[in-house]
Amino acid sequence: MALVIYTDGACFGNPGPGGWAWVREDGVSAGGYETYTTNQRMEAIAVLEAIKAHQGELAIYSDSAYVVNCFQNQWWKGWEARGWKNARGAAVANQDIWRPLIKLYKERRAVAFYKVKGHSGVELNERADRLANEQATHAASLQANSFQPGQGRLF
Repeated sequence: MALVIYTDGACFGNPGPGGWAWVREDGVSAGGYETYTTNQRMEAIAVLEAIKAHQGELAIYSDSAYVVNCFQNQWWKGWEARGWKNARGAAVANQDIWRPLIKLYKERRAVAFYKVKGHSGVELNERADRLANEQATHAASLQANSFQPGQGRLF
């Protein structure tokens, strides 16, 4: 029987501060953040981290069409066949996440992906969303409290 995991990513601005999270049915969860990222990166990192953290058969639920379609529609096979170019001939975005994620997926083959509608009341999806947003909020506070050369601050 597959372990059910819900994943989500959040970003304030796109790009901007972002967070990711995964949640299991038994309540165990994890999350993280980046101070400057995109929503798609956070969605993919949530899945990568969930798979890295668990062995055995997994059922990953995500509200990200970007993530789910990559696996359900096997976009990754085309990316590899075209030398990591998308259907339009441009370099696949976020390869630093996709390459290790797809490597894990191919090694494991016991990972299934399911699309869930976001903000539709699905309890674990809502919890993953809250956790990802908490991480993004933390990233935003770090970003707001850090001064980098070339940046202005109003007092």
